[in-house]
Amino acid sequence: MNPFAAAENNLAGGAAKKPKSRKMTVLPMIAATYFMVAGGPYGLEDIVGKTGYRATLLILLITPLLWSLPTALMVSELATAIPEEGGFYIWVRRGMGNFWGYQETWLTMAGSVFEMALYPNLFVDYISRLAPSLTEGHRGLWLGLGMIVLCTAWNVVGSHAVGEGSLFLNVALLLPFVALIGFAVARGHMAASGAVPLQRADFLGGILIAMWNYMGWDNLSTIAGEVEAPQKTYTRAMFGSLLLVVASYLLPVAAVARTGIDPNSWTTGGWVDAGRIVGGEVLAIAIAVAGVIGAIGSFGALMMSFTRLPLVMAEEGYLPKIFARRTSGSGAPWVAIVACAVFWALCYPLGFEKSLILDVLLTGLSIVLEFAALVALRVREPNLARPYRVPGGVLGTILVSIPPIGLMVATAVRNQSELVGRTSELAIGAAVVAAGVVSFFVSRLVQQRHRPKAA
Repeated sequence: MNPFAAAENNLAGGAAKKPKSRKMTVLPMIAATYFMVAGGPYGLEDIVGKTGYRATLLILLITPLLWSLPTALMVSELATAIPEEGGFYIWVRRGMGNFWGYQETWLTMAGSVFEMALYPNLFVDYISRLAPSLTEGHRGLWLGLGMIVLCTAWNVVGSHAVGEGSLFLNVALLLPFVALIGFAVARGHMAASGAVPLQRADFLGGILIAMWNYMGWDNLSTIAGEVEAPQKTYTRAMFGSLLLVVASYLLPVAAVARTGIDPNSWTTGGWVDAGRIVGGEVLAIAIAVAGVIGAIGSFGALMMSFTRLPLVMAEEGYLPKIFARRTSGSGAPWVAIVACAVFWALCYPLGFEKSLILDVLLTGLSIVLEFAALVALRVREPNLARPYRVPGGVLGTILVSIPPIGLMVATAVRNQSELVGRTSELAIGAAVVAAGVVSFFVSRLVQQRHRPKAA
């Protein structure tokens, strides 16, 4: 079925009410969450280059324990207790008030600018490894824009289509890495023996990259209204995807480490080079194709998550009501999807070479607010039905929040000297946060002016 034709046939004029449609189940949710968090082992290359194989494996084991597991626990409790469209925005608003709920959405959408600029660029980079002539001149730009259009049409078809499509993309993405592991184990040590000194040693920098590679567990919460039996499904999806992400990171790195390939040779796109060394040109091409698939899957799944925020904000009066319009068939918020796609398409050519640090900062702050909401709701609504609970009562929710917040502080200290041009990235982040505060009060003034006067 042509997704563009399906999208065109399903567009409804002005219905803000969500129609009945197919809902996501556990396996599609695991697949979609995998793309929101990982999209394959891509992005780990610089950790190997900065820390070496042993330290990389250690970081990939410790980071999910301190960062991912606490977040998965938090999401499991809040998503099953409050399974509403808008997810983390609803949690923070309900636990801490309208101001903080607005800041949660502001930080997430601001972070999405830097997040969503990465995937079209990765898409083009991996195509250039397959056929450099296709990306020469402005062709690469048009290919990236074409990917955004494809993912937009995919999302308009509906969340069930994104989830089910993610299942097939997951298989296609991971098969080359299964082959890479097999070749690496079979061939054993290939390089010259002896320890190789690192030329770009940066342990904290490796942790920062790992944090980015383990981000996104809360993103699927925004489509809670489109999930089958969310009180059961979310917890299963969280821990199923956590196991899949950790395994898909650790096993390929461990297998390639066994070959003895120089860690200093690892830069962005290094999996293709490792595949060529271990398995030949066919495997290198397969890994490059998987990189293209990973970029499409991640962009499409994240688009599904982020576009529910303008929908809910429009329903609550912070954005024009047009953003609440849905398709008649799938119930997808087509205006929000198209508007976000246009916005991200405009930002994509900017590149954002150092976008990872700003993305971690802004998205990390939004996650801190979610942990604060977890604690606040335990205090304010102790009798709220919670199908899944973080163990240990209020103290348990506080303790589980400490490791992620500690990692956020460490990365802020690590990156205080990072610059975009002559401006500190922390200063840029602070300006974005301040703009969110101003935007909230401006939106409140606009709401008051347009509110009907009492007779």
